[in-house]
Order: sequence, then C-alpha cells, then structure tokens
Amino acid sequence: MPTHLPTPPLTVGFDLDMTLIDSRPGIKAAYEALAAETGAHIDADLAVTRLGPPLEQELAFWFPEDRIQEMGDRYREIYPTYAITPTPALPGAREAVAAVRAAGGRAVVVTAKHEPNAKLHLEHLGIEPDAVVGWLWAEAKAEALREHGASVYVRRPRRRRTRRAGGRSPVRRRADGALRRR
Repeated sequence: MPTHLPTPPLTVGFDLDMTLIDSRPGIKAAYEALAAETGAHIDADLAVTRLGPPLEQELAFWFPEDRIQEMGDRYREIYPTYAITPTPALPGAREAVAAVRAAGGRAVVVTAKHEPNAKLHLEHLGIEPDAVVGWLWAEAKAEALREHGASVYVRRPRRRRTRRAGGRSPVRRRADGALRRR
C-alpha cells in the first residue's frame, strides 16, 4: 500500500525593491536629506540606478572610507522619515502576496534593506507577508529562501546570483508589471 507523505505548504519568496515596491523615490529623498545634512555631494539620481548591493557600497562613492559606517547608520536612522511615504507598491504586489496566503501558502520577503525599514514599507503599503528577512544580499538571500522552504522566488530581472545559489524557480516581473516564470 503506497504511503503519501504530506506535501509541504507552498512558500513563495519575494524580493522587495522593484518587485513589491518602487523604492527609488524614497531612496532618492533619503539620499538628498543625507546630502543636505552632511554637505556631501550625493548624486541621488545616479544612486537609485544601482539598487541591490549593500548600502555601504553605494556610500563609498560619496564618503571617505572612515565615514561609511557612520553615514550608513545615519542613513538608516533618517530613512523612515524620508523614504517610506513616497515609496509606492508596484502594480499587483499586494494581490500577489495575498494570493499566496489565500492559497494556503506562505509569503516570505527577502531584502538587502535594513529589516525594520523593510517592515515599515510593507506595513505602510498594506502588504502582509508571513516573514520579512533583511540585511541580505545575493547568496544570503538564497540561504534565507532555503531556510524558509521557498520553492518559488519572485524578483526583478538581473538577480541571477540569488536564483542560482538558492535553486528556486524564478518568476520575473516584466516591464509592463506582469509576472512571468523563467
């Protein structure tokens, strides 16, 4: 007599920036506030074209090495004041997370963003995942996806390092906002 093992619940991992939210307006506002406060020249328009790598890598373009940690801490401190409100949800973001949960699955958000700030974005926009894991980049996101049992990873294009390391089935957001499986 065949025995049936219970099927684990579907767990879908979502990247945050440019998958669920368009964080560019908020990040730009936070960089502009940091520049005004410190007197440093920060090209905020350029900085928002390089989302993804850790914040300290971007700050290295604008501050001397001995100030990067201090400026990173200050950026994260002022971020909620300047970045949460101007950041919109991307089309279908709430519905995608809600659909996973409505189907009995779990939605997990992984992000390089400071986790408390990531949670503020999601709360502000009414996006309700089951878990949020921050301070992750590339392979570290893949590890978190494995730990949460994610079998699908929804992300913007060009996140190959996370996909390869995690072994997840990727779903990409097209330029028109639609989701498609790769």
